[in-house]
Amino acid sequence: MQSWPRTEEEALAVQDTLRSRVVLTPGPMSPATVAGLDVAYDGDRLAAAVVVLDAADLSVRDTAVVRGRPAFPYVPGLFAFREVPALLEALDRLTVRPDVLVCDGQGLAHPRRFGLAAHLGVLTDMPSYGVGKTRLVGEYEPVGEERGARSPLIDSGETVGAVLRTRAGVKPVFVSVGHRIDLDTACALTLRLTPRYRLPETTRAADHACRLAVATIRM
Repeated sequence: MQSWPRTEEEALAVQDTLRSRVVLTPGPMSPATVAGLDVAYDGDRLAAAVVVLDAADLSVRDTAVVRGRPAFPYVPGLFAFREVPALLEALDRLTVRPDVLVCDGQGLAHPRRFGLAAHLGVLTDMPSYGVGKTRLVGEYEPVGEERGARSPLIDSGETVGAVLRTRAGVKPVFVSVGHRIDLDTACALTLRLTPRYRLPETTRAADHACRLAVATIRM
């Protein structure tokens, strides 16, 4: 990887270059493994976790955690630059290569159409998408209350994701593709990953791993 950008101007230029490399194609319909990625913070320190699950039974196949510091200041729209280096290092430490990356964040549903899921997908050339707890951009029509109901997430006339109900009567999640996957496949996989809870098991596992790791940073 080239040297990491140090200024907002450098990061915007990198983002523009990488965004042009996003490929939106049908993703793997039956992946064997799926990875969840998440980052937790303790002041100026972070812990990045990648947890690989078996797509069939959602059991944990592999886990990698990296502790470090954010690689970039907080700038709206450029948040991925803080976390990507640590997440890439965690991915490199895995012994089981996942078929799909599921990020706790966004892909195309981003002000510059290049959120964390797209950034990681392009750099690794792996199918990737994001499942967010909250909306970053866009508007949508009310979503049906039943599990599996969805509504397009529209920003400036463009469909940038889907608002998906993973549990009946529970707040929906925001799904957006990142790289080498389409929205229908991402939504279908998200439903497979949410047999009991609102958030995918990938997100829950990665969140647990990084929170456990960050809790030990200052011990």
